Amino acid sequence: MKSLEEFQSFYQSDLTKTLNELELERKRAVKLVPLVVLGIIGLIGGVVGFMSGIMPLLFIILAIASLVITIICIVKIVGIKKPMKAKYKEEVIREMIGFLSEDLNYSPSGFISEGEFKRSKIFLKSADRYTGDDLVEGNLGETSVRFSELKTEYYTTNSKGNRTYHILFKGIFFIADFNKHFIGETMVLVDTAESMFGKLGTMLQKMNVSRPKLVKLEDPTFEKEFAVYGTDQVEARYILTPAMMSRIVDFKKKTGKVSLSFLNSNVYIAIDVSKNLFEPPFYKSMLDFELVKEYFNYLVLCVDIVEDLDLNTRIWTKD
Repeated sequence: MKSLEEFQSFYQSDLTKTLNELELERKRAVKLVPLVVLGIIGLIGGVVGFMSGIMPLLFIILAIASLVITIICIVKIVGIKKPMKAKYKEEVIREMIGFLSEDLNYSPSGFISEGEFKRSKIFLKSADRYTGDDLVEGNLGETSVRFSELKTEYYTTNSKGNRTYHILFKGIFFIADFNKHFIGETMVLVDTAESMFGKLGTMLQKMNVSRPKLVKLEDPTFEKEFAVYGTDQVEARYILTPAMMSRIVDFKKKTGKVSLSFLNSNVYIAIDVSKNLFEPPFYKSMLDFELVKEYFNYLVLCVDIVEDLDLNTRIWTKD
């Protein structure tokens, strides 16, 4: 795997020219923001002045002029930001992915389909809004992988019929070939019940009728972190060997909140990330190495999943 030192060298030799060009465009757009603010203030002032009845013609002229200036500046900002984002994706993010592995393909506007997301059975609730971007797919060693950013939401309705949207999942959704046709379905979910309520939490897990049966394992550290549900108890224990459980616990330490499922010959992994990744900054410098390094670290995290879970070791076949 590429080291940070290697990435720093790559950053200097391959990315700085593009980032300098993008920084000039970013500054050009940012300079228009104060004009938008002044335009909005002028528009509000013009409307308030017109309503006061004092020199209404003067204030209506002020309001119209401010509105025109605001619209022109917003159109110019959007006109700069859209190609700036496209260039950042194509010439920075794509190059970073190629630097990590030549066997990975990148589609800036692509994402894991809603059908694949549902098939993972990690989330029981359906998404009412489903978006994503930054699809990466290809092979890492012997393992076929696909991952992208996703933002999925569901809504609730109050007594007045007003909708409020809530995050179902936001982060990186990863799919890898596990090289085994699973008989059943095994879900490894973040265990909030046991960590909060102890033995009572275990009882609550067993009462989760929307899931298959709870699978009890022999690793107390793993059991504190995750609740495992499976349609085939033997297969679940066959998949979750002591070594695999240890790797999943270590992976959770690196990522924070993570859930997995093993079905349809794939492993599905949902990694919660609150921020938007792989987007060009607007109010920060394009030349901020820490931001680019953060994106690089998230890409490394995804690429390293294959090694972290030892997916290239073909202990099973698909026969």
